[in-house]
Amino acid sequence: MATLRDAVFGQAVGDALGVPYEFRARDSFTCSGMTGRGTHGKPAGTWSDDTSMALALCDSCRELGRVDADDILARFRAWRDEGAYSVDGLFDIGIATSTALDRGRGGAGERDNGNGSLMRTVPLAFTDATDDEVRAVSAITHAHAIACDACVDCVRAARMLATGASAERAALAVGMGWVATAPRGAIRSGGYVLDTWAAALWCLVRTSSYEECVLAAVNLGEDTDTTAAVAGALAGIAYGASSIPRSWMNALRGKDVTERCLF
Repeated sequence: MATLRDAVFGQAVGDALGVPYEFRARDSFTCSGMTGRGTHGKPAGTWSDDTSMALALCDSCRELGRVDADDILARFRAWRDEGAYSVDGLFDIGIATSTALDRGRGGAGERDNGNGSLMRTVPLAFTDATDDEVRAVSAITHAHAIACDACVDCVRAARMLATGASAERAALAVGMGWVATAPRGAIRSGGYVLDTWAAALWCLVRTSSYEECVLAAVNLGEDTDTTAAVAGALAGIAYGASSIPRSWMNALRGKDVTERCLF
Protein backbone atom coordinates (compact mmCIF):
# COMPACT_ATOMS: atom_id res chain seq x y z
CA MET A 1 0.00 0.00 0.00
CA ALA A 2 1.51 3.30 -1.06
CA THR A 3 1.84 6.15 1.41
CA LEU A 4 1.68 9.93 1.34
CA ARG A 5 5.47 9.97 1.60
CA ASP A 6 5.75 8.06 -1.67
CA ALA A 7 3.56 10.63 -3.41
CA VAL A 8 5.13 13.76 -1.93
CA PHE A 9 8.74 12.75 -2.50
CA GLY A 10 7.79 11.51 -5.94
CA GLN A 11 6.34 14.94 -6.64
CA ALA A 12 9.20 16.93 -5.13
CA VAL A 13 11.85 15.10 -7.14
CA GLY A 14 9.88 15.39 -10.37
CA ASP A 15 9.29 19.08 -9.71
CA ALA A 16 12.99 19.68 -9.02
CA LEU A 17 14.00 17.84 -12.19
CA GLY A 18 11.73 20.09 -14.22
CA VAL A 19 12.55 23.48 -12.66
CA PRO A 20 15.70 24.19 -14.74
CA TYR A 21 13.84 23.57 -18.02
CA GLU A 22 10.57 25.42 -17.42
CA PHE A 23 9.24 27.26 -20.50
CA ARG A 24 11.75 25.61 -22.84
CA ALA A 25 10.37 24.18 -26.06
CA ARG A 26 10.02 20.45 -26.55
CA ASP A 27 13.11 18.79 -28.04
CA SER A 28 15.24 21.91 -27.54
CA PHE A 29 16.95 20.17 -24.58
CA THR A 30 17.40 16.75 -23.02
CA CYS A 31 16.96 16.14 -19.31
CA SER A 32 18.77 13.00 -18.17
CA GLY A 33 19.16 13.71 -14.47
CA MET A 34 19.10 16.22 -11.64
CA THR A 35 20.72 19.51 -12.56
CA GLY A 36 20.55 23.13 -11.50
CA ARG A 37 20.51 26.74 -12.71
CA GLY A 38 18.63 26.95 -15.99
CA THR A 39 15.40 28.93 -16.14
CA HIS A 40 15.27 30.06 -12.52
CA GLY A 41 18.98 29.93 -11.65
CA LYS A 42 18.39 27.63 -8.70
CA PRO A 43 20.71 24.95 -7.30
CA ALA A 44 20.08 21.35 -8.30
CA GLY A 45 17.32 19.70 -6.29
CA THR A 46 15.21 22.84 -5.77
CA TRP A 47 11.46 22.33 -6.03
CA SER A 48 8.96 25.02 -6.92
CA ASP A 49 5.50 26.33 -6.07
CA ASP A 50 3.98 22.99 -7.08
CA THR A 51 5.53 21.19 -4.12
CA SER A 52 5.31 24.15 -1.73
CA MET A 53 1.54 24.30 -2.16
CA ALA A 54 1.21 20.53 -1.83
CA LEU A 55 3.16 20.73 1.45
CA ALA A 56 0.95 23.55 2.73
CA LEU A 57 -2.07 21.36 2.01
CA CYS A 58 -0.44 18.39 3.76
CA ASP A 59 0.48 20.45 6.80
CA SER A 60 -3.08 21.70 7.17
CA CYS A 61 -4.47 18.16 7.04
CA ARG A 62 -1.78 16.95 9.44
CA GLU A 63 -2.53 19.60 12.03
CA LEU A 64 -6.34 19.69 11.77
CA GLY A 65 -7.03 16.06 10.94
CA ARG A 66 -9.49 17.14 8.24
CA VAL A 67 -9.72 19.06 4.98
CA ASP A 68 -10.34 22.73 5.67
CA ALA A 69 -10.18 25.04 2.64
CA ASP A 70 -10.00 28.21 4.75
CA ASP A 71 -7.00 26.93 6.69
CA ILE A 72 -5.32 25.76 3.48
CA LEU A 73 -5.85 29.24 2.01
CA ALA A 74 -4.15 30.79 5.04
CA ARG A 75 -1.17 28.47 4.58
CA PHE A 76 -0.96 29.27 0.88
CA ARG A 77 -0.79 32.94 1.82
CA ALA A 78 1.96 32.20 4.34
CA TRP A 79 3.89 30.48 1.57
CA ARG A 80 3.49 33.39 -0.83
CA ASP A 81 4.02 36.19 1.66
CA GLU A 82 6.49 34.67 4.13
CA GLY A 83 8.26 31.89 2.22
CA ALA A 84 6.73 29.11 4.32
CA TYR A 85 6.88 25.61 2.83
CA SER A 86 9.75 26.53 0.53
CA VAL A 87 13.45 25.73 0.31
CA ASP A 88 14.72 29.30 0.23
CA GLY A 89 11.75 31.51 -0.53
CA LEU A 90 9.23 32.06 -3.29
CA PHE A 91 10.51 32.14 -6.86
CA ASP A 92 7.64 30.84 -8.98
CA ILE A 93 3.94 31.63 -8.68
CA GLY A 94 1.22 31.83 -11.31
CA ILE A 95 -0.62 35.10 -11.85
CA ALA A 96 -4.01 33.43 -11.42
CA THR A 97 -2.89 31.83 -8.17
CA SER A 98 -1.52 35.06 -6.71
CA THR A 99 -4.67 36.97 -7.66
CA ALA A 100 -6.87 34.28 -6.12
CA LEU A 101 -4.91 34.36 -2.87
CA ASP A 102 -5.49 38.10 -2.67
CA ARG A 103 -9.25 37.83 -3.06
CA GLY A 104 -9.72 34.52 -1.27
CA ARG A 105 -11.20 32.51 -4.15
CA GLY A 106 -10.14 31.37 -7.59
CA GLY A 107 -11.65 32.56 -10.83
CA ALA A 108 -14.46 30.56 -12.39
CA GLY A 109 -14.30 31.68 -16.01
CA GLU A 110 -13.36 29.57 -19.02
CA ARG A 111 -9.89 31.10 -18.98
CA ASP A 112 -9.36 30.15 -15.34
CA ASN A 113 -8.34 26.57 -16.09
CA GLY A 114 -4.62 26.59 -15.54
CA ASN A 115 -2.94 23.67 -13.78
CA GLY A 116 -2.28 25.54 -10.53
CA SER A 117 -4.70 23.48 -8.46
CA LEU A 118 -4.02 20.12 -10.11
CA MET A 119 -0.33 20.39 -9.32
CA ARG A 120 -0.94 20.22 -5.56
CA THR A 121 -3.90 17.87 -5.34
CA VAL A 122 -2.46 14.33 -5.13
CA PRO A 123 -1.97 14.44 -1.32
CA LEU A 124 -5.75 14.62 -0.92
CA ALA A 125 -5.83 10.98 -2.07
CA PHE A 126 -4.44 10.08 1.35
CA THR A 127 -7.25 11.81 3.21
CA ASP A 128 -10.95 10.96 3.37
CA ALA A 129 -11.77 14.04 1.28
CA THR A 130 -15.04 13.81 -0.61
CA ASP A 131 -15.31 14.92 -4.23
CA ASP A 132 -16.89 18.17 -3.09
CA GLU A 133 -14.05 18.78 -0.64
CA VAL A 134 -11.53 18.20 -3.42
CA ARG A 135 -13.41 20.71 -5.56
CA ALA A 136 -13.39 23.21 -2.68
CA VAL A 137 -9.63 22.92 -2.34
CA SER A 138 -9.21 23.44 -6.08
CA ALA A 139 -11.50 26.46 -5.93
CA ILE A 140 -9.16 28.25 -3.54
CA THR A 141 -7.26 29.24 -6.68
CA HIS A 142 -9.09 27.59 -9.62
CA ALA A 143 -12.86 27.43 -9.30
CA HIS A 144 -14.03 26.52 -12.81
CA ALA A 145 -15.65 23.08 -13.10
CA ILE A 146 -13.01 21.84 -15.53
CA ALA A 147 -10.17 22.46 -13.09
CA CYS A 148 -12.16 21.23 -10.09
CA ASP A 149 -13.23 18.01 -11.83
CA ALA A 150 -9.68 17.34 -13.04
CA CYS A 151 -8.59 17.45 -9.40
CA VAL A 152 -11.35 15.02 -8.47
CA ASP A 153 -10.24 12.63 -11.20
CA CYS A 154 -6.61 12.97 -10.11
CA VAL A 155 -7.49 12.00 -6.54
CA ARG A 156 -9.55 9.05 -7.77
CA ALA A 157 -6.73 7.79 -9.97
CA ALA A 158 -4.17 8.26 -7.19
CA ARG A 159 -6.33 6.28 -4.77
CA MET A 160 -6.58 3.45 -7.28
CA LEU A 161 -2.81 3.42 -7.79
CA ALA A 162 -2.29 3.41 -4.03
CA THR A 163 -4.27 0.17 -3.73
CA GLY A 164 -2.31 -1.53 -6.49
CA ALA A 165 -4.28 -0.77 -9.64
CA SER A 166 -2.28 -0.49 -12.84
CA ALA A 167 -1.70 2.86 -14.49
CA GLU A 168 -3.80 1.74 -17.45
CA ARG A 169 -6.73 0.78 -15.24
CA ALA A 170 -6.56 4.03 -13.29
CA ALA A 171 -6.47 6.09 -16.49
CA LEU A 172 -9.40 4.17 -17.94
CA ALA A 173 -11.44 4.66 -14.76
CA VAL A 174 -11.22 8.45 -15.05
CA GLY A 175 -12.01 8.55 -18.75
CA MET A 176 -8.42 8.95 -19.89
CA GLY A 177 -7.81 5.51 -21.35
CA TRP A 178 -6.93 7.09 -24.68
CA VAL A 179 -3.49 8.11 -23.40
CA ALA A 180 -2.34 4.49 -23.58
CA THR A 181 -2.20 4.65 -27.37
CA ALA A 182 -1.66 8.37 -27.97
CA PRO A 183 1.52 9.35 -29.83
CA ARG A 184 3.87 11.81 -28.14
CA GLY A 185 2.91 14.48 -30.66
CA ALA A 186 -0.69 14.39 -29.44
CA ILE A 187 0.34 15.22 -25.87
CA ARG A 188 0.45 18.88 -24.94
CA SER A 189 2.53 20.12 -22.03
CA GLY A 190 1.57 23.73 -21.46
CA GLY A 191 -0.34 25.22 -18.57
CA TYR A 192 -3.91 24.13 -19.38
CA VAL A 193 -5.15 21.80 -16.66
CA LEU A 194 -6.46 19.05 -18.93
CA ASP A 195 -3.24 19.06 -20.95
CA THR A 196 -1.19 18.62 -17.79
CA TRP A 197 -3.47 15.87 -16.53
CA ALA A 198 -3.29 13.97 -19.82
CA ALA A 199 0.48 14.45 -20.05
CA ALA A 200 1.06 13.13 -16.53
CA LEU A 201 -1.06 10.05 -17.17
CA TRP A 202 0.56 9.51 -20.57
CA CYS A 203 4.00 9.51 -18.97
CA LEU A 204 2.88 7.06 -16.31
CA VAL A 205 1.12 4.68 -18.69
CA ARG A 206 3.83 4.69 -21.35
CA THR A 207 6.80 4.02 -19.03
CA SER A 208 7.72 1.27 -16.60
CA SER A 209 9.67 2.97 -13.78
CA TYR A 210 9.70 6.14 -11.71
CA GLU A 211 12.85 7.37 -13.45
CA GLU A 212 11.49 6.83 -16.95
CA CYS A 213 8.19 8.48 -16.07
CA VAL A 214 9.56 11.75 -14.72
CA LEU A 215 12.22 12.08 -17.40
CA ALA A 216 9.54 11.59 -20.04
CA ALA A 217 7.52 14.33 -18.34
CA VAL A 218 10.33 16.87 -18.22
CA ASN A 219 11.35 16.17 -21.79
CA LEU A 220 7.87 17.07 -23.03
CA GLY A 221 8.98 20.68 -22.51
CA GLU A 222 7.04 23.87 -21.70
CA ASP A 223 5.56 23.54 -18.16
CA THR A 224 8.20 21.02 -17.21
CA ASP A 225 8.07 21.35 -13.44
CA THR A 226 4.31 20.94 -13.16
CA THR A 227 4.02 18.08 -15.64
CA ALA A 228 6.82 16.26 -13.83
CA ALA A 229 5.40 17.12 -10.40
CA VAL A 230 2.04 15.52 -11.18
CA ALA A 231 3.58 12.59 -13.05
CA GLY A 232 6.13 12.18 -10.27
CA ALA A 233 3.49 12.09 -7.55
CA LEU A 234 1.60 9.38 -9.41
CA ALA A 235 4.79 7.44 -10.18
CA GLY A 236 5.85 7.73 -6.55
CA ILE A 237 2.59 6.03 -5.60
CA ALA A 238 2.94 3.40 -8.31
CA TYR A 239 6.58 2.50 -7.64
CA GLY A 240 7.31 3.78 -4.14
CA ALA A 241 9.76 6.41 -2.94
CA SER A 242 12.40 3.71 -2.72
CA SER A 243 12.41 3.52 -6.52
CA ILE A 244 13.59 7.13 -6.88
CA PRO A 245 17.26 7.15 -7.94
CA ARG A 246 19.43 7.59 -4.86
CA SER A 247 21.47 10.39 -6.43
CA TRP A 248 18.29 12.37 -7.08
CA MET A 249 17.08 11.94 -3.52
CA ASN A 250 20.48 12.92 -2.20
CA ALA A 251 20.40 16.09 -4.29
CA LEU A 252 16.84 17.02 -3.27
CA ARG A 253 16.79 20.14 -1.14
CA GLY A 254 14.43 20.84 1.74
CA LYS A 255 13.83 17.24 2.78
CA ASP A 256 13.41 18.40 6.38
CA VAL A 257 10.67 20.83 5.30
CA THR A 258 8.95 18.03 3.43
CA GLU A 259 9.13 15.49 6.25
CA ARG A 260 7.61 17.92 8.77
CA CYS A 261 4.43 18.25 6.71
CA LEU A 262 3.66 14.56 6.26
CA PHE A 263 0.85 12.82 8.11
